[in-house]
Amino acid sequence: MTKSPKFAFIKAQWHADIVDQALIGFQDQLAEFGLEAAVDVFDVPGAFEMPLLAQKLAATGEYDAIAAAALVVDGGIYRHDFVAQAVVSGLMEAGLKTGVPVLSVSLTPHHFQPSEEHQTFYHAHFVKKGREAAQAAARMANLYRDPTPTPVEAAA
Repeated sequence: MTKSPKFAFIKAQWHADIVDQALIGFQDQLAEFGLEAAVDVFDVPGAFEMPLLAQKLAATGEYDAIAAAALVVDGGIYRHDFVAQAVVSGLMEAGLKTGVPVLSVSLTPHHFQPSEEHQTFYHAHFVKKGREAAQAAARMANLYRDPTPTPVEAAA
């Protein structure tokens, strides 16, 4: 990359103790790459609010990629799978409308319980997913900055 990339990272505040781990993984991976990237962090109340903010941020043209993290769980009151689908579809739509890569670190476990076992597992899992989002953000920033990207050669 010729100039340092700038990323936005949106975090839903439901289960913030877990979701915040994705940002840690994201920033750690960028540091391991030696990538001096600016990361602006935005907190939103819940996952449902992420796509609108992602679209607004992408429309500014300031960001090379935007990552959005949330943990959507079955609270027994609503169909969490509908919420999760709306969120992921909204994030994809924001990227398609603006041309800025919008990455999802939005997870919907089938059987999440606030037990020590699940807390420990999802803390670590969100770090991993944050790292993967940083890898994707860096790759997409490179790809989008190159005016004539070359396709990947097939292995012989």
